[in-house]
Amino acid sequence: MARRRENGRTVGRRLRRLAAPSQELFAEDVRREAEVDYTPVEELRARQRATVAGRLRTVVLRTEGRSPSVEAELFDGTGQVGLVWMGRRRIVGLEAGTRLVAEGRVARGDDGRLVIYNPTYELRPSGQ
Repeated sequence: MARRRENGRTVGRRLRRLAAPSQELFAEDVRREAEVDYTPVEELRARQRATVAGRLRTVVLRTEGRSPSVEAELFDGTGQVGLVWMGRRRIVGLEAGTRLVAEGRVARGDDGRLVIYNPTYELRPSGQ
């Protein structure tokens, strides 16, 4: 009997995944992949230290002003947070789709979005 329920859940999950929007599936996969004790982006507050984990959606080099910076958007399935490395022109391994764990103090950017400036980070291989 337990075997049937297990199979029923598996079939139900597969059917739900077929009907779900791709963004929802991506979010579910990112949440499942996170292996570290991290703070979901939806729970982040300005001025707190936090560890976040997810996938980079975008990575951009900004050269306006006096100092260049590498800026990325990290998505964890609950929301997104900006990551900004000041004074950098390039960071090897940082590209859209890369899995990453980052730690630092959360701030509110000029546009009101949450940002972590100069976070420590660890690249994670895909599928681990």
